Amino acid sequence: MPGASCQRPGPDASQDAVRTLNTLQTNASYLEQVKSQQGDPQTKLEAMKLYLARSGLQVEDLDRLNIIHITGTKGKGSTCAFTERILRSYGLKTGLFSSPHLVQVRERIRINGQPISPELFTKHFWRLYRRLEETKDSKSCVSMPAYFRFLTLMAFHVFLQEKVDLAVVEVGIGGAYDCTNIIRKPVVCGVSSLGIDHTSLLGDTVEKIAWQKGGIFKHGVPAFTVPQPDGPLAVLRERAEQISCPLYLCPPLEALEEEGPPLTLGLEGEHQRSNAALALQLARCWLQQKDHQGIRELKASKLSFLHQLPLAPVFQPTSHMRLGLRHTEWPGRSQVLRRGHLTWYLDGAHTSSSMQACVRWFRQALLRGERRSSGPEVRVLLFNSTGDRDPAALLKLLQPCQFDYAVFCPNLTEVSSTGNADQQNFTVTLDQVLLRCLEHQQHWNHLDEEQATPDLWSAPSPEPGGPASLQLASCPSHAHSTGSLVFSCISHALQWITQGQDPVFQPPSPPRGLLAHPVAGSGASVLREAAAIHVLVTGSLHLVGGVLKLLEPSLSQ
Repeated sequence: MPGASCQRPGPDASQDAVRTLNTLQTNASYLEQVKSQQGDPQTKLEAMKLYLARSGLQVEDLDRLNIIHITGTKGKGSTCAFTERILRSYGLKTGLFSSPHLVQVRERIRINGQPISPELFTKHFWRLYRRLEETKDSKSCVSMPAYFRFLTLMAFHVFLQEKVDLAVVEVGIGGAYDCTNIIRKPVVCGVSSLGIDHTSLLGDTVEKIAWQKGGIFKHGVPAFTVPQPDGPLAVLRERAEQISCPLYLCPPLEALEEEGPPLTLGLEGEHQRSNAALALQLARCWLQQKDHQGIRELKASKLSFLHQLPLAPVFQPTSHMRLGLRHTEWPGRSQVLRRGHLTWYLDGAHTSSSMQACVRWFRQALLRGERRSSGPEVRVLLFNSTGDRDPAALLKLLQPCQFDYAVFCPNLTEVSSTGNADQQNFTVTLDQVLLRCLEHQQHWNHLDEEQATPDLWSAPSPEPGGPASLQLASCPSHAHSTGSLVFSCISHALQWITQGQDPVFQPPSPPRGLLAHPVAGSGASVLREAAAIHVLVTGSLHLVGGVLKLLEPSLSQ
């Protein structure tokens, strides 16, 4: 009985809760059916309100959370992190709901920047699960909301129970019909940079996607956006005008630095400046709306107009704001881990625009980095891409980085993830994800051939060792080209890349066949003899999360 599980303390109880939560994941065939049939999205939003009511809350209850609602294609998670950290520096108790998680599902629901404890997660999970079980309609075949909807409901319950002063809520997908959009009275809304993503659900142009994102605007509730291309910006402006939502365009961060010292950001990369500029406006607006005493320190300028939108105030950030920006942490986004002569660059970029930003950040980081020795340096790409994204386009953007090796693997830490509920994914099979990795390798090899003299590549052929071993490799001989390898899980990929030289990641001996292919064998020697190894992990936040789980065991505690 779920009720009994509620009483059991310890890590097993929280893993039981996560395993039960995972049964609410939507399988891939059902997702395809949803995409083809679509159905009335408004009906799905109404269904979310019914789930909320069955859980014991009404939409009016959410007004007490003083919500900052944030959407966008890239940078929305980082904007949420900046915004939460700024307001926490004012001594406010904050809630943050974001997705996806990197290592543990508890990361999605945070109090004062920290994932809720296993005990709190377990308590609230079973309380909500049991209530929804008790209130299910016998005529309805669906008694439980799907995975993301359940977590959204749970976040609302946690934040109300914990009496947060405010909640920063990140939209899941889109905006208009996202299940977070049952929020009716946020304090302020934000739209980060727009681009192409989730086209099967949101539309195949930036304008269609902008229409979806603008769906979070509410009558009379201030909203802010960063500079966007003219087309999507016009759509956002039109959406705002239709419901009398005051929409403002954020001035660049440079404008807020004019009368004071430069702002220091806790997150690396030039692209984070846009996210920080949006976060500052959202935090300032929230403080103003709530008549917070610290607001008097602000020196705002008069409004001006750009692209037929009022420009948000240019003001001098307070000491609290500066502190918040400087201490913002958001793992897996422009993150660097240095381990002896191994340096890991982790960024969950998964759209063309975010990958361009990632490549700029990675190349700048390499230029800034000091050469610690005169020996050979090796660059390795670790990549995966999921969903309806275009992996060929993403891989093409990565070509200028001149990797020595490109490694592809699924978002699985181990070949079998049964021991770790947080990493389970019921929406795909191992065969499906491995085939996808082989396709990524073929895309890369094709791009590599285009960059250099034609070469004969080995045909795809599984190694005799089966799924636990190396799946496929290709061996180039020309200069500036890349050896490519496919591994069946992240652990095996990291074992090959690190060659036992990472002081933290020390797995048991590699499985038989891991170095059976010539590229794996010769590459192992190159890696062992390198004076420095630079590894970029990108293409999927889930991949980055799996890598972090193995490189930073403390994140799993």
